[in-house]
Amino acid sequence: MANKRISVFVYAHDPITRSGLIAQLRGRPEFDLTETPPDLPPAVAVLAIETADEQALQLMRGLRVQGCEHLVLVVSSLSDEDLMAAVEAGAGSIVWRSRASASWLAQTVLNAAKGEAALPPEVLARLLKQVTRLRQHVLTPRGLAINGLSARERDILRLAAEGLATDEIARELSYSKRTVTSALHDVSVRYQLRNRTHAVAYAIREGFI
Repeated sequence: MANKRISVFVYAHDPITRSGLIAQLRGRPEFDLTETPPDLPPAVAVLAIETADEQALQLMRGLRVQGCEHLVLVVSSLSDEDLMAAVEAGAGSIVWRSRASASWLAQTVLNAAKGEAALPPEVLARLLKQVTRLRQHVLTPRGLAINGLSARERDILRLAAEGLATDEIARELSYSKRTVTSALHDVSVRYQLRNRTHAVAYAIREGFI
């Protein structure tokens, strides 16, 4: 199991970009790459998109339905609306094209395969601001801020929202990594959320943290 390769589906709107992504990842022995949708769901899908338009969102949702749990987006920019749409469609990691070096992209894919989300700090800040605005202007006036989390789950999600990785959260709260991973998984299952990023966004939107 330790040497099992990670299946990675690579998609881009144009063949040049797709070939570039394949070239960046091909040299890594950890990956089993495919440019066409495989018969079995890939562990990670790397999607280079121009924007989170309906075509891209349908592709993301389709991959999720097929069983691909980890989506990595490579984009030049995202509006606030597109960012939220991408997260809702299942995106767990975002890499800016300008920073998508071979080593950075490979590490993001490796982290995604382990269930680790990766959002640039400025993207996370925008996401938090957007969902906080929704809570303040939509939920709170209607009395919809309902707390359904344990103290442990709130603490873990709060630190996840600050951008801490699983091992950093574990150290900060003196929990094991397994406890942190289990708590995030439990919240995702309970509220039918797609991934860690979606769980954080949902928790803030609903006033849980």
